[in-house]
Amino acid sequence: MEILKTILTVIFILVSVALTVIILAQEGKSAGLGAIAGSSETYWSKNKGRSAEGMKRRITTILVAAFVILAIVLNLGIF
Repeated sequence: MEILKTILTVIFILVSVALTVIILAQEGKSAGLGAIAGSSETYWSKNKGRSAEGMKRRITTILVAAFVILAIVLNLGIF
């Protein structure tokens, strides 16, 4: 059981590093200042979910879920 805990800890560290990198790679909310000028219904705003930023947002969501689940499992001390 100690090997499983070690493997989960290594995965937890890798998820933490990946989460940090992907969050730092994202654009800020203020990057889309085109809405102030009235151009909120652009092609980019309609298809943002299919872009690289949309992919980063999905990956962030998955990594956060993995981080929380691993933190709970490791904290319960089952192993």
